[in-house]
Formats: sequence, C-alpha cells, structure tokens
Amino acid sequence: MKIRSVDLLALFAVLTLLATPGAAQPPVEAVAEPAVAPVADAEAPPELVRVAMETALGTITFDLDKTNAPITTANFLRYAKEGRFNGTTFYRVMRLDWGTPPNGLVQGGTQGQPGRNLEPIAHEPTSETGIVHKAGTISMARFAPGTAAGDFTIMLSPQPGLDAQPDAHDPAARPGFAAFGHVVSGMDVIRAIYDVPLSLTKGEGYMRGQMIEDPVKIVNVRQAPMPRADTDSIEPAKSKQ
Repeated sequence: MKIRSVDLLALFAVLTLLATPGAAQPPVEAVAEPAVAPVADAEAPPELVRVAMETALGTITFDLDKTNAPITTANFLRYAKEGRFNGTTFYRVMRLDWGTPPNGLVQGGTQGQPGRNLEPIAHEPTSETGIVHKAGTISMARFAPGTAAGDFTIMLSPQPGLDAQPDAHDPAARPGFAAFGHVVSGMDVIRAIYDVPLSLTKGEGYMRGQMIEDPVKIVNVRQAPMPRADTDSIEPAKSKQ
C-alpha cells in the first residue's frame, strides 16, 4: 500500500507501539516527565554502542548514540540483553509514493506482547539529542511522547517530518520521534524487508495495507564489539532544531 503525502503527520502519529489489534495502550498519565538528554561537546565524538540484529533475511548492525540519547539507548540495550527482542518480528512497512524510492520505513519489535514489554520511557526529542531521521536511522515507535517501549522503526530514506519541530503550529508535530542511532551495515536487509509482500486485510485504520503478510523474524539482538578504528561507521548527524 502506498501512502500519499496528504496529512503525513497524521500517518506518523500512528507509528504505534502496539500494532496488534486490541492490545492495550500504556496509560500516558503513568509515564514520567520527559528528561532532557545532554548534548555532547561539539568537538567530542559521541560514545557509540554497536548492536547486531540477526533476522531471517540477514544481519543489521547499528551504532546507538549513548551520549546524546542515553535513555532510549539504555532501553534498547536492556531489551537486547534480556532477550526480549529474540523471536519478535518486523511486522510493518510504510511505503510513501513521493520522493526518491524506496521512501518510507520498516517497523519491528515486541508489539506489546505480554512478558516482553518493559515500562515506557521518557521521550528524547531530536531538538535535544541532535540525532535526525535520515536514511538508516533507528527511532522509537510510540503513541504519545513518553509511551515508547519495545517497538522501533528504521528509515529507508530521510524523514525530516519525524524530527522534533518545537515551533510548529500543530502541537502534534512539536515533539517528533526519538531517534537514537544509525545503521552501520545491513541496509540491503532493510530494503529486503521493505520489499516483502504486504497483507490486504491485516491492520486497522491507517495500518490496513501496511502489515507484512508473513512477518520477518528477528532471531536475536546482541551488543557487538566496537572496532578500534571504525572508518565505515555512520555517525549520527547533528542538527539542532
């Protein structure tokens, strides 16, 4: 299913934690107030943590920005360490029919499965972290800010509409989504996930037509060693809003 650019912010608002029909939404009132992540000295490189995600279609490697998105990075690493991602899936593809193809994102994670999700985390906006939504960015899926838990998205192309826009007229656009790292290798795997057949019947509302017919299994996610001299690593783009 291709999505037009009309009311695009409304579409991004449904990058939900829980794509499973009928799954309960975490109560917003129970979520702690968002914390402001410190921005590293412009001259000092951020501390990155490397993570390898093995899927049924191949391995994707990320560098997560522990310095500028500490809450979100720590949350993802905890899910990985405790094996909460193992056996989950990539279950959704958003294909946009504008821009240079492939344009859109893929979504995976826990889908609110009992026993997998941890408590939601505070929102770290791109206006504070400086990590923008470019091709290969990994970002958290959520309902309202402060409800992100165990689901994430990966960009196939730049999506500046997901960045925080503090001065936007529309309040829904102001917080944006919490980007926290970038793909080092495996964009071919992400493209393969993007290209899989989608269901014509799964999903509700905007989700209809975006759910993968046969979800792509995430075999495991683990922290990987960071090379001493990593000239091929993609460092997070820094952009103060």
